[in-house]
Amino acid sequence: MSPTSGVLSEAWAMYKAHWRHLLPISLVVYLGVALVTLLLVLLLTWFGAILGAIVSLVAIFWVQGALVRAVDDIRDGRADLTMGQTFERVRPQLGSIIVAGLLAGLGIAVGLVLFIVPGLVLLTWWSLIIPVIVLEQSAAGAAFSRSRELVRGYAWNVFGVIVLTILLVIAFSIVLGLVLSPVAEWLQSFLSNVISGTLVTPFIALTWTVLYHRLRAAKDAAAEPAVTPAAAPAEPAVQEPAAPEAAPPEVTPPEAPPPETS
Repeated sequence: MSPTSGVLSEAWAMYKAHWRHLLPISLVVYLGVALVTLLLVLLLTWFGAILGAIVSLVAIFWVQGALVRAVDDIRDGRADLTMGQTFERVRPQLGSIIVAGLLAGLGIAVGLVLFIVPGLVLLTWWSLIIPVIVLEQSAAGAAFSRSRELVRGYAWNVFGVIVLTILLVIAFSIVLGLVLSPVAEWLQSFLSNVISGTLVTPFIALTWTVLYHRLRAAKDAAAEPAVTPAAAPAEPAVQEPAAPEAAPPEVTPPEAPPPETS
């Protein structure tokens, strides 16, 4: 069975079991970013929009890394890290996450615009970059090759998981847009970003992290040398009884010389 089988169902089961822990992590970030960006635009107009975009970029990458760490934390069935501890654990890798995320996004976008297929290939190969950086404390450059190594041999399966995840996100966005359609356009955009980010991002992080652990376990198992059965102990050699030693020849005393006659 492929290690990617049942990834979405496992992610959904974990989502339902731990949403109280995961959703506040994403809500704090997306709501905070939305409010800060709105305030910057009102105060500084176009320059505030640029600052808001930078803040949003950093915050979104940070929350992705934090959610990967949080998902890894709850894999044993309970949350051991608080929200603050979760963000603090990811802070040392934040620079690598941002660099790798920007490079991957640029490469995938160029591939999609120019030839489409290369962009989809890169999206598949690099899908595990953030879990690799967060959970293996990898550098940005090394994360690309490591993600490719984990995906190798399961690329079509991983691509299928990515497509299904994107379709679910699109379906959710359509439903949310219909629900928010009666409100003003600016408020609809504000609420859509906060709600979709809060509800969808944890599920994506769950899917990618579960996929990472599944593929890593498969690769580790394949790398282990085959265990050969222990050889049966050799039976002790049966020693034949030694032949009895031959009796020494009897030594007869020399005969006495005959008596001399006079």
